[in-house]
Amino acid sequence: MPSHDTHTLAQSGIEALRRGDARSARELFERLVAAGQADASACLGLAYACGRLNEAAAAHAAVDRALALEPRNLRALILKADHLAAQGSDRAAASFYQTAVRIAPPAAELPADLRAEVLRAQERCADYAARYEAFLRERLRDAGLTAGACSARFAQSLDILFGKKTVYFQQPRYYFFPELAPIQFFDRSAFPWLDAVEAATAEIRAELMDVMQDTSRFEPYVKGNPLRPHHDQKGMLNNPDWSAFYLWKDGEIVAGNAARCPVTVRTMEGVPLTRVKNRSPSVLFSLLRPGAHIPPHSGLANTRLICHLPLIVPRDCAFRVGNEVRVPVEGKAWVFDDTIEHEAWNSSNQIRVILLFEIWRPDLSAEERGLVSAMFDAIDAYSGDKPAWEI
Repeated sequence: MPSHDTHTLAQSGIEALRRGDARSARELFERLVAAGQADASACLGLAYACGRLNEAAAAHAAVDRALALEPRNLRALILKADHLAAQGSDRAAASFYQTAVRIAPPAAELPADLRAEVLRAQERCADYAARYEAFLRERLRDAGLTAGACSARFAQSLDILFGKKTVYFQQPRYYFFPELAPIQFFDRSAFPWLDAVEAATAEIRAELMDVMQDTSRFEPYVKGNPLRPHHDQKGMLNNPDWSAFYLWKDGEIVAGNAARCPVTVRTMEGVPLTRVKNRSPSVLFSLLRPGAHIPPHSGLANTRLICHLPLIVPRDCAFRVGNEVRVPVEGKAWVFDDTIEHEAWNSSNQIRVILLFEIWRPDLSAEERGLVSAMFDAIDAYSGDKPAWEI
C-alpha cells in the first residue's frame, strides 16, 4: 500500500472516531492492520474504536499490538491498564498505570488530553496503593503484628514497601569501608556513655552561653581551602549561617577555645572519639542561624559516626537523615551515619546550637581502627599538605 494511502486511511480513521462513527473507524484501521501498515497510533485507533463498540477482546488485542510496536507509548499503557482493571486484574492494571506514571515527561510537556490521562493514572495508582496497604496491614494485625508489637526496622520496611519512604544508602565522598550497616539513626542503647554526656548538658550549655557573648568567635563551618578548587557547596561555602566554635579541630585541640569550656572537654574524655592524625576528632558547637537550611549532603568517610547533643533548640527546627526526620530536644543526644544524605532546618527566628562530635563506628574492631588511621596517615604523607577534613 502506497504511503499516501496509508496516511489517508489513518487520518480518515481518526476523523471517524472524532465524529463518533466507531464502526467506520474500526473498518479503516483494520484495513491498515491487514495490509501490515499499522503503526502504534493506528493500533490504538483500532483499540478505541473496538472499545466504543463494546468489543473488549478485539480492543485488548489491538492495544497489545500497539505496545508490541511501542512499549513506552503512554496512551497504550494506560489503555492496557484500563482493560485489565475492567477485567478485575487490579495488580496487573496497577503495574501498567505505574509504568505510565514513571516514564511520563513533566506535565507541561504533554498535550492537555494526555496530561489528564496521566493524572488519572496517578490517581489509580494512589487508589491501588491505599487498598494494598490497607489489606496487608489488616492481615498483619490479624497475625498480631500491630505498630507497637513489631520492630522499628520492620515498620520502616513496610513504609518503604508502600512507597512512603525512600531507600538511602551510604555515599561517602572520600572513603568507603565495606560491610558496615547503613543505619540512619543508631539505637540509643548501643552507646551507654551518652548518659554521662547528657547528664552534663546544663554545664555544657552554660559554657556555650559564655562563648556566645561574642559570636564573632564562630567561623563558617564550610570554608574554602586555598590548596583545593572551590566548590559552591550548595550555597554554604564561607556562609556564617552555619558556623562552628571548635574545641578540637582536625585532630588537634584548640587550646584557647578548650580552656573556656573545661566541663565540655572533661566530658569528652569518656567518649570514644575518632582518632586520626590531622583529621579527627573534631568537637564543636555547631550554630545554625534563624531561617537557615543546611542543604542535603553526605560526609566523607563511613568509618565514623556523628553525635549531636542539642543545647539551644527553638521551635521549628528539624533534622533529616535518609528517610527519617527528627525534632531535636535539648539534652537528648542522638548518633547517626553522616555518609547517608542528611540536612537540617532552623525555621525559627532564634539561633539553634548543638554540640557535635565524631566517634568510631562500634562495629569496627580495634585493629581496623588502627588500620584506618594508618591509611590516612599514609595518604597525608603522600600529599604533603595538611588535609581539610569535614564533619
